[in-house]
Amino acid sequence: MPSHLYADRPAQPPEPGPVDALISRTRRLRGDVDAVRRDTVVDEDDPRGRWQRALCDLAVHQLDDLGEHLGRLREGLPPAPEPLGLPPVAPGTTAEDRQTRIGSAEWNLLTDEVTWSEELFEIFGRPPEAGPLPLDELGSTLFSEDQPLLTAMVTDCLVDGKPIDGEFRIVRADGRVRTLHMRGEPVLDSDGCTATMWAVLRDVSELRRSQRAVRESQDSLQRRQEIARTEHRLAVELQEAVLPPWRGSLRFPHDGAAAVDVAGHYLPSTTGSPIGGDWYDALELPDGRSLLTVGDLTGHGVSATSGMAMMLGALRGMAIAGIEPGPLMGWLNQLLEASVQPALGSAVCCSYDPARRVLTWAQAGHPAPLLFRCGRGRALRPPEGVLLGATAGAAYGQAEERLEPGDVLVLHTDGLTPHGIEFGRTDCAERLLALAPRFPEARSARDCVRLVTEEFGEGEREDDACVLVARIGG
Repeated sequence: MPSHLYADRPAQPPEPGPVDALISRTRRLRGDVDAVRRDTVVDEDDPRGRWQRALCDLAVHQLDDLGEHLGRLREGLPPAPEPLGLPPVAPGTTAEDRQTRIGSAEWNLLTDEVTWSEELFEIFGRPPEAGPLPLDELGSTLFSEDQPLLTAMVTDCLVDGKPIDGEFRIVRADGRVRTLHMRGEPVLDSDGCTATMWAVLRDVSELRRSQRAVRESQDSLQRRQEIARTEHRLAVELQEAVLPPWRGSLRFPHDGAAAVDVAGHYLPSTTGSPIGGDWYDALELPDGRSLLTVGDLTGHGVSATSGMAMMLGALRGMAIAGIEPGPLMGWLNQLLEASVQPALGSAVCCSYDPARRVLTWAQAGHPAPLLFRCGRGRALRPPEGVLLGATAGAAYGQAEERLEPGDVLVLHTDGLTPHGIEFGRTDCAERLLALAPRFPEARSARDCVRLVTEEFGEGEREDDACVLVARIGG
C-alpha cells in the first residue's frame, strides 16, 4: 500500500523542467495524432476504416488525459493550510480544458468542511451556490448498482487507510450520465488518525465511449473477416465440387487412334483475392465428339462460384443433348439474363469430332483458342459473339477448324496476366504463343499445361485463371 500523506508534511512539487518537456512532447504528439484522425476517411460500410478511426479517437482522448495529468504533476500536491485549499489551475490551461474531465475534492472529517474545485462542480452539473456534496450524500448521484462500490471504497479509505481507485456512473441534474474515475487517499494527522480525505475525479465518459467504439469496430471487423473466411471456404468447396475431378490427362475416345489428350489446371490469384467464377471442363459426348470449354463469370466469392456451377451444369447438359456450340451460347446468354444475381460472363465452347478431325467452336466475348502446329502458333479467327448477359436475344456465330495429328489447342481465361493498361489479352496471347517452340517437345497435354503454369504461375496475378490443353493424336 502506498505511504499515507500527513497533514503537516505537504509534498513537494517535481522539478518543472522535465515535466514541461513531457508536456510539450505530449502536445506535439497529440497534434500529430489529430492530423492522422482528420485524414482518416471513414466509410460506414468499411469496418476496418471505422476501427482505425476509433483507435485515433481513443489515442486523442488518452493524450488529452496525459496532458492534464502532467499539468497537475507540474503543480505538485496541494498544501493543507487553514482553511483547506485546492491546487491552482495549471498555467496554460484553456477554458476548454477546465470544462473538463478532472476535478478535485477534499473532505475534512474533523470540521465536516467540504471543498470542491470549479471543475468538479461542472463534472457533476451542480451549481457552485448549491455547495459541494458531503461524503454521505455523494452516493445519491450514483447509479443504484454502483453505490455499494463507492461505499466500500470510502470505508476502506477512512477505516483501513486504503487508497481509493475505482469507477462509477453518476446521473447529473440535467439527466446526463457520466462515468467518473476516482482516485484518493486519507491524510493523517500527527497522531496517525484520518483527518481529511482528498480525491481526484476524472470524467472518463468520452474515453470509455472511445474504448467501446474500438471494441465494437474491432468485433465488427473480426465478424466480417470470419464471414469472409467462411465464404472463401464455401467457395473453395463449391469450386472443387463443380470443376472436373480428374487430375493429369484424359483421352477421348479412350480406344481410338485419333484420340484427343486433354489436361487442365486452375491457377488461384496470387494477391489474396477471393475465388472467382472461372471454369474449365472436358467431356466425352454420347455421339463420340469431345466437349472442351473454359469461361469466367464476373464477381468473386460464393455468388461467383454458385453462378459458375449453374452455367457449367447447363453447358454440360446442353452439350450432352447434342446442341451445337453456337446455339448453346445463346441459351447460356438467356439463362444468365434470367438469373437472380445479375452478372456478365465470357466463355468459349468447342466440340471436336475425332472422325472428321474438325473443331467446331463458338465464343462469347472470350479470348480465342490458340492453335500450335509444328513449332508455331496462332489465334483462331473468332466468330461473332458478345459477353453472356450483356444483350438480350444475342446471336452467336460458329466456326470450324480442321486439326492435324500433333496439333496442340490451348484454351484459357484472361486472368493469367495482371489487369491494367499495360497488360491485356494481347499480352497474354503473345506470351502463350511464345511457348510454341517448346510444345513439340512435350509428350502429353499434361506436359504442355506444365509449361504454361511455369510461365504464368510465378508472376503477380490479381485474378484466378484456368487453362485447358488438348493435344490431337495421330
